[in-house]
Amino acid sequence: MNLKLALGLTSCCLALTGAEAKSLEGSRPNIVFVITDDQGMGDLSCMGNEIVQTPHIDKFYEASTRFTDFQVSPTCAPTRAAIMSGRPPFKVGVTHTILQRERMALDVVTMPQALQSAGYATGLFGKWHLGDEEAYLPQSRGFDEVLMHGAGGIGQAQYGDFPANSENTYFDNVLLHNDTVVKTKGFCTDVFFQAGLAWIKQQEAAGTPYFAYISLNAPHGPFIAPASYKKRFLDEGYDKNTAARYGMIENIDDNFGLLMEKLAEWDALENTLVIFQTDNGMSMKPITKNGKSVDRFNAGMKGAKNSPHEGGTHVPAFWYWQGVLGEGVDIDDLTAHLDLYPTFAALAGATLPADMQELDGRSLLPLLENPEAAWPNRELFVHCGRWNPGQRDKLKYRPSAVRTERWRFVNNQELYDISVDPKQTTDVAASHPEVIAELRKSYEAWWNSAVPLMVNEGLPKVEPEDQPFAIRYDEQLKEQGIPEWAPEEL
Repeated sequence: MNLKLALGLTSCCLALTGAEAKSLEGSRPNIVFVITDDQGMGDLSCMGNEIVQTPHIDKFYEASTRFTDFQVSPTCAPTRAAIMSGRPPFKVGVTHTILQRERMALDVVTMPQALQSAGYATGLFGKWHLGDEEAYLPQSRGFDEVLMHGAGGIGQAQYGDFPANSENTYFDNVLLHNDTVVKTKGFCTDVFFQAGLAWIKQQEAAGTPYFAYISLNAPHGPFIAPASYKKRFLDEGYDKNTAARYGMIENIDDNFGLLMEKLAEWDALENTLVIFQTDNGMSMKPITKNGKSVDRFNAGMKGAKNSPHEGGTHVPAFWYWQGVLGEGVDIDDLTAHLDLYPTFAALAGATLPADMQELDGRSLLPLLENPEAAWPNRELFVHCGRWNPGQRDKLKYRPSAVRTERWRFVNNQELYDISVDPKQTTDVAASHPEVIAELRKSYEAWWNSAVPLMVNEGLPKVEPEDQPFAIRYDEQLKEQGIPEWAPEEL
């Protein structure tokens, strides 16, 4: 793909909600990107959930430009790999969330590296999940400031997080702050937001453009929340898992409200693009209330996390930039996590290396400048991965999907017309053999292009005590101890 085309360079002025709009290319806003973990489209009250209450995100939704057909990968690390690389995750070696297959290939020029080259300060707060060895860490991949847990979740010591976090999961966690292992105090989501806000405040004071990646582990299981956030649900008779998971979401909502409050207080909103989205479909255990089963709300979609259906990959994506983007505007075109890299690079005015990886995404700037802009049809490819060693070729088609503006082709056999059947109630494969033939051909080409780039296949299992963060913790404990750390007061 031509890099200029990938970045979607444009100089035309287009109408935006009745106002004169200028090109956003090189406008250099700050970017605050909040992404939550395993929170589905239906886990917000603005999306129709009648159990959980998310008033701050609801308010943000009302004021935002919303991508209503935004697609990601079915699980955690793959989505993050696509965001950071601008490529499908399989093409940068990420085919799983564990077993070293979450490590993003080292030849990738990452999105934060592109932003750094344009003079941006970059900070990550929370979940990385693209490798814990030194060369793979965010500190080595374009982030100036880092506060992170290991592996795919806090307490996942068997896969690489600090063993100490198994003792008090989600509270008072051991984290990696830049190059130092530290002990924090409080609930993890509060800590990540506070750290991110403190760092943003520093950049605002310095007048430095910044990219703040607030990448939460919540509401990923285990479902744990502060008692005050569980109380309402328990009092109403909901089971403990539901009380904790929805409590985690309401805690996220309060923290997101604080973020917006502080950005307003610091007069930052006119020059800051704020984004809220999630990383894949919901992961939630059955709900009971007073001992009776209650349906889990999933915004009417089929499937959930780790599914090739809409419920696995269709997520909320709300964008707000005060005075620049339209408020309450829906963009219905097919968009994806692959598009974030070229969009952010274009906003920052970054000059990308000629020999870097090909960008498979498109810049969203034309749609942000004019929600009615032409947006050609496209094909997005999904595979849940996660195969056992030696099983990849046998599982080439399952679970997989191809998504276009109109169609979702699932597992090489089911076909759904999303334009009229977003809930995927009717398989229309028998009526459209020509569509199936075309999408099969496209999928074969995509798969064949991805297989040679799956660089992490066949690696040996790493025992918990040999994981990089376990070794790092033990060495620092012996040499200097584990200091307590807290972000600066706001």
